[in-house]
Amino acid sequence: MPYSTRSDLPDSVKHVLPAHAQDIYQQAFNSAWQQYKEAEDRRGDDSREEVSHKVAWAAVKKEYEKGDDLKWHPKR
Repeated sequence: MPYSTRSDLPDSVKHVLPAHAQDIYQQAFNSAWQQYKEAEDRRGDDSREEVSHKVAWAAVKKEYEKGDDLKWHPKR
């Protein structure tokens, strides 16, 4: 289920990521949702939703990191 807006994201994303990171997450999730719609396009037994969430978090982690304060900050 792609996310139409940032406010549609899961609470586990909305409550921990800054706005820009949420945008990255949303775009990556939606892209992965389209890319991995067929089971044969995915590795292992992960569902389409699981794969899309993994891709989205990986995209966020390219530009953001969790600091000592447990908040997400842009990488320098």
